Parts: sequence; structure tokens; C-alpha cells
Amino acid sequence: MPETRSGQRVAIFQQGNSAEAKIAGIRRYGGGRFQLECFAIDQPLPDVLDDTSAILPDVIPADLVLDYLRHPDLSEDLAVLCERQSIPVIAPGRTIRYAVTPPT
Repeated sequence: MPETRSGQRVAIFQQGNSAEAKIAGIRRYGGGRFQLECFAIDQPLPDVLDDTSAILPDVIPADLVLDYLRHPDLSEDLAVLCERQSIPVIAPGRTIRYAVTPPT
């Protein structure tokens, strides 16, 4: 029988270790209430990405997404993907349609 895990499922998207401190903080202070799945996108990317489908997953198994991506095309497409799947996205310090963007 598969292991049963409890807690909110949080997917974290980052480039160049941009979320490592946040991930460490969630693990340290989250009290085991969160299941983290981290997506690291570290390959070199062009300035403009017309199609991000080869980079972003088709389905995101999460209740919440934290966006620490640096490439604006990736962030925009991630937010659209999450909107389609009814997953809230938090993208601190940016303005992205469909995402909660608190100031940093």
C-alpha cells in the first residue's frame, strides 16, 4: 500500500537556486504541514520563449504554487497553466496575470 502523506501540497518553481532559502524555511518552520515538490529550471534560455511546453510540466500535482522563476515567459505560462488547473500561484514582487503578487 502506498505511503499516505498529509499536508498541503506545494510546488515550488525556481531558476538558479532562487528559492533555496524559502524552501529551507518551509522545511524548517513548516512543522511537517507541507509536501514540497521542487522544480528547478536551470538550463540556459533565450530571451523570448514562444513555447514553454517542453520546460513546464503538463500537470502540476499541487494545492499551491510558489513561483521564483526569473524568466518572464515561464512565469506567465506557469500562471496560465495553474489558472486552468485551479491552482493558486504566488509570485512575489512581480505583476503576473492570474497570480498573487505580494511586494517583497
